[in-house]
Amino acid sequence: MICIMCPMGCELTVSKVGDKISVTGNSCNRGVTFAQEELTAPKRIVTTSVKTAKGVRSCKTSKPIPKELMFACVQEIEKLRLKDAKFGQVIIKNVLNTGADVIVTAN
Repeated sequence: MICIMCPMGCELTVSKVGDKISVTGNSCNRGVTFAQEELTAPKRIVTTSVKTAKGVRSCKTSKPIPKELMFACVQEIEKLRLKDAKFGQVIIKNVLNTGADVIVTAN
């Protein structure tokens, strides 16, 4: 597994025995956290676009959401038809009860 938490891109070796996850190959503690989360509860930031009367605007979740909710999140965003959307505007609060908002990332 390649760690994506910093530019180092450490090649991690991960093993699991029972409930214990062992991680080697990391240069920092972020690699351990990344590997443990990837194995137990992977999350991703969703980046897509939203339709407005003035064209499309890029948007993303304000924080990572559970990986299994990514497509459902995109479907919620696809339902929107906004008059306009400005940079930084929250277009969906607490999407799918994840605690993440969907925000506009460009004008």
